[in-house]
Amino acid sequence: MTTAVDSTNRFAALLRRARIDAGLTLRALAERVGTSHSTLAAYEQGRKTPSVATFARILECCDVALDMSLSRRIRRADDIERGEELRAVLELAEQFPRRVSRRMELPIFGRPR
Repeated sequence: MTTAVDSTNRFAALLRRARIDAGLTLRALAERVGTSHSTLAAYEQGRKTPSVATFARILECCDVALDMSLSRRIRRADDIERGEELRAVLELAEQFPRRVSRRMELPIFGRPR
């Protein structure tokens, strides 16, 4: 389950990444957004959480598009519990060799035998 702290930290990381990718300082972005650099710093550090409108405005000032979509969380697939599916995948992975030969055992395509 996602907590409010997790969401705040995700928003903070996204804002910081958008600002840095845009090549902006806190002060330069604050001027574009029309707020103080200390407020932006608080958002980036997760001490404050911006409203959705403010979050979108900050990203827009970083020349970043905010795309949102909803998708169902996968809990079960084909009537198999997710843990059981993971166990089956790990068992399959164990069947592959742990090390591969550095020497190719089959002929290279395009070369006669």
